[in-house]
Amino acid sequence: MRLTLTVNGDVLTADRVPPGISLLTALREHFDLPGSKNACEQGECGSCTLYLDGEPVCSCLVAAGQAQGREVRTVEGLAAAEGVPGAVQQAFIECGAVQCGFCTPGLIVAVDALVRRDVELDDAVVREELAGNLCRCTGYEKIIDAVRVAARHVREVAA
Repeated sequence: MRLTLTVNGDVLTADRVPPGISLLTALREHFDLPGSKNACEQGECGSCTLYLDGEPVCSCLVAAGQAQGREVRTVEGLAAAEGVPGAVQQAFIECGAVQCGFCTPGLIVAVDALVRRDVELDDAVVREELAGNLCRCTGYEKIIDAVRVAARHVREVAA
C-alpha cells in the first residue's frame, strides 16, 4: 500500500508498505526514522511511544494504515533544531538519565507530554504518569530528576 503521513512537520510518502505492519515498523523501515525502539511489540514497555495527532501512543499497537493522512511526531521531531537537543532531550543528558538507551526515545516522548501539561510534578505523579514506560537500567531516579529539569526548561522557554 501507499502510506502518506505528516511526520515531524513534513509530508512523507512510502510506496509498497506491506498491509498489516505497525506504524513503528513503517517509520523505521520505510521512512528511515529509527528513533522509536521496537522492544515488546505488545504496548507494554513504552519504547515505541510517539505522538499521533498530538496524543502519545505506543506505535507498535497502531497499524500503519490507521495512520494514513495523520500527524506523527517522533522523538527525532522533539529536537530544538538539527543536531540540537530539545528541552527534554537536554534534561536527560544533563541528569544522566540514559544508560542502555533502549527505553529513552519512548520516555522522552512521555516526559515531553507530561511536562507540557499543567500538573504538579511530585514523585508520585511522575511515577504514575510514566508507569507505561519501562526502564531496566536506571532505577528511575535520574529520569525523575530529568522530568524536573525538563519542566524548568519548558517553563523558561514559555516565559
